[in-house]
Amino acid sequence: MKPSSYGPFPYRPINRRPNFRFPNGARVALWIIPNIEFFSLSDMIPASAGGGGKVPDVPGWSVRDYGNRIGAFRIMEVMKRYGMRGTVALNSELCKHHPEIIEDCIKLDWEFMGHNETNTHRLNEVPPGEDAEIVRRTVETITKYTGKAPKGWLGSGLQETWNTLDHLVDNGIEYVADWVNDDQPYQMTLEDGRTIMSVPYSTELNDKPAYEKKNRTADEFEAMIKRQFDVLWREGETQARVIGLALHPYLTGFPHRIGALDGALEYMCKHEGVWLATGSEIAAAGRGAVDPA
Repeated sequence: MKPSSYGPFPYRPINRRPNFRFPNGARVALWIIPNIEFFSLSDMIPASAGGGGKVPDVPGWSVRDYGNRIGAFRIMEVMKRYGMRGTVALNSELCKHHPEIIEDCIKLDWEFMGHNETNTHRLNEVPPGEDAEIVRRTVETITKYTGKAPKGWLGSGLQETWNTLDHLVDNGIEYVADWVNDDQPYQMTLEDGRTIMSVPYSTELNDKPAYEKKNRTADEFEAMIKRQFDVLWREGETQARVIGLALHPYLTGFPHRIGALDGALEYMCKHEGVWLATGSEIAAAGRGAVDPA
């Protein structure tokens, strides 16, 4: 993608689109994205990721390790009760260091999408050309350890370079979640005519900014999810929407916060017209629409 003032897709406001429906007439696709990440104790946690201390940053690293030792499995148990399959935004280095997490995700039939190799090296912060190698190695490693090539991608910090979309398509990626500019999936078209779908991720219903930057309580985060769902479910009567919920095991996986996830899922799953979907399923539904964007 060449530098430009707008993305590789047309601007189509929601009130000028044909009616869009999900399978079985669902109003809302409920998409849960656990960000299961790996931070090396020997690398500095980036300030943009909530770190910035000297190496080894024992307290900063340890709380994230809690998420991988305990929090991830606590989230799995709650989601399992509601029949929810997660779409894991996966740092591929985690496959090598914590294969037990991968094993349990596979047992639950969760989907994996690439999320860089680690969360300490972002695509727009590495030397030119290294971004392509990070994408290639991430896809290769996830495929090796899970037995399936990932179809989706979420960049660490949602960061891209001008070439990222081309690198993703080169490596068989079918959808990307970095572009948080819509409530519906839509198609991006690259300069050579190849396409990739955008699936709505969320920086609003995301426990990291909610808890770390906005200082929301667990009760407030649960209320945010419910309010967002109420609006999207109502609007979904004519224009189906995606509600994406981004979770980090070292945040939502703590005992005093897990109830927010439980309560929100219980509330949303009681409604009719809610499709419990994975990222690739949402992307496929958008690609199959006449004019999803």
